[in-house]
Amino acid sequence: MKRLSALLLITLMLAFASGCTEEGGAPMDTVKQVDLERFMGKWYVIANIPTFVEKGAYNAVESYALNPDGTIATTFIFNKDGFDGPLKTHNPKGFVRDTTTNALWWMQFIWPFKADFRIVWLEPDYSITVIGRAKRDYVWIMAREPEIPQAKYDEIVAFIGGLGYDTSKIEKVPQRSAG
Repeated sequence: MKRLSALLLITLMLAFASGCTEEGGAPMDTVKQVDLERFMGKWYVIANIPTFVEKGAYNAVESYALNPDGTIATTFIFNKDGFDGPLKTHNPKGFVRDTTTNALWWMQFIWPFKADFRIVWLEPDYSITVIGRAKRDYVWIMAREPEIPQAKYDEIVAFIGGLGYDTSKIEKVPQRSAG
């Protein structure tokens, strides 16, 4: 079973790596500037177009920590198929590609493959972000809290549609706040 999981993860990473070019015409702009230190920390995945790894994810959280060498240690955890499902953990490594904006990264799950990672929405208070990809195949809406107001969610989904995504593929990630 572990071997099959590893093979599936490698297949996913190859798909990510092949999707790093602009598609659908217009380039996908990132936000103008990201303060990396402020961006670090815990982000709840509110909704996404999930990768096969994320299907059935509950309580999905992505956490970032800046390494001394400028790379980004990432921990992605979630419960599989239910709030009480088995805990899954992934540790990709982030690489800032554009140090002028800090909004364009590579994310590496398996060496040597790197996946496109673009910060395309960031609230001024760093409370909500959207991560997109040039290929417009996957997207993540993340927040510092496990829920965001419905009006804000609707605004973000409309924004994502404006980027050229098929918003019918966006799925909310069940979150249960502790306490």
